[in-house]
Amino acid sequence: MTRLLIAVSLLALPLFGHAADPSPGTDEAAVKAVLASYKSALERRDLTGTEALFATDNVVAESGKLEGSYSDYVANHIGPELGHFKRFAFSDYTVRVERVGDVAWATETYRYVIELKDKDKLIERQGLSTTVLQRIDGGWKIRSMHSSSRVPKPPAP
Repeated sequence: MTRLLIAVSLLALPLFGHAADPSPGTDEAAVKAVLASYKSALERRDLTGTEALFATDNVVAESGKLEGSYSDYVANHIGPELGHFKRFAFSDYTVRVERVGDVAWATETYRYVIELKDKDKLIERQGLSTTVLQRIDGGWKIRSMHSSSRVPKPPAP
C-alpha cells in the first residue's frame, strides 16, 4: 500500500508544477512582445538596446551560417548591413509560439522588402525564423535564433 501511495504521489507531481506556471496566454504574449521588439528594431534600422532581448549565452544563425553570439552578429553582419538600407519592411507576418516550462520556441514566417541607399532595385524575400527563448529572472530572453530567406515564388496562376 505504501508503494502505491508513493507511485501515485510521484505521478501527481507534474500536475502541481503546472498549477504554479503563469498562464500560457501571458507567456505567449510576452514571447511575442520580445519578437516584435526585435522586428521593430530591424524596421527602424536601429538595434540600440536589442542586446537586452537576448540571454547572455546565445547563438545566432542566418541562412546556413553560424554567426556566433548576438553581439558578434551585430558587430560583423546585421549592424553594418543595416547601414546600407534605406528601408526594411516586413509584411505577411505570422508567428506560432509553443512553450514547455521555462523554454519557448517560436516559428515566424514573413516577407520583407529592403531598399538600398545606393541602388534603385528592391530586394524582396520570403523568410522563416525559429527562435528559442528561455524565461530568465521572470522575463523571456532569446537563447537561439535561426533565420533564412529565399526569393518568393511567383503567385500561382
